[in-house]
Amino acid sequence: MRIVAGRLRGRRLAVPPGLDTRPTADRTRQALFDLLEHGRLRPGGGSVVVDATVLDAFAGSGALGLEALSRGATEASFIDISRPALDCARANAKALGVRANFILADATNPPRALKPATLVFLDPPYDRGLGAPALTALAAAGWIARGAILSLELSGREAAAFGPPAGFAKIDERRYGRARILILKAPAPS
Repeated sequence: MRIVAGRLRGRRLAVPPGLDTRPTADRTRQALFDLLEHGRLRPGGGSVVVDATVLDAFAGSGALGLEALSRGATEASFIDISRPALDCARANAKALGVRANFILADATNPPRALKPATLVFLDPPYDRGLGAPALTALAAAGWIARGAILSLELSGREAAAFGPPAGFAKIDERRYGRARILILKAPAPS
C-alpha cells in the first residue's frame, strides 16, 4: 500500500497485523480523492481536501487521513479502538514525517473533539451497523464541523439499508468492488 498522490506520493504504508483491519485499496482511494478534489462538492467547486481539518475514524493504517495530508490537508486526527491499528497509523505518520493526533477510542463513543473536522473519513468494519451510530456520536462530541464533507465506506448490503442520521444529507454514492462509498454533508451553518 502506498500514498497515491500529493507531496508524499509513492511512499509506502504499513498495515496493521492480523485480519481485523481492511485497508482501503489504492485504486479506491484514488477514485475517492478524485471525487473529493474535482467532484464539485464545495460551492463554486474546488477541492474539499486542500486546507481541510481531517478526522480519520476507524483509522486502521491511517491511509485515508495520511493521503489527505499528502494532498494539502492542514491537520488530521486519527481515532481507532485497536491499539495495534493506531500504533500502525502513528508509525506511518512518523515514517512520512507528518504530525497528527492519535486517539485510542471507540468512534461510537468518542471523547470530546480537539477541533471540528471539515473532512471526515469513516471506514467501519463491514456489516456491523456502526456507520450511523458513529456519525451521531462524533457529531455530538464536536468532531464534525457544520457543512463538513464525510466519506463513509460500507459493504453493498449495508449501504443499501443505510439511512443517514437526522441533518446529514447523502450527496453521492460510488461502488468500488464490494465497497460502497457514501459521500455525506453535515448540516450547514445556520
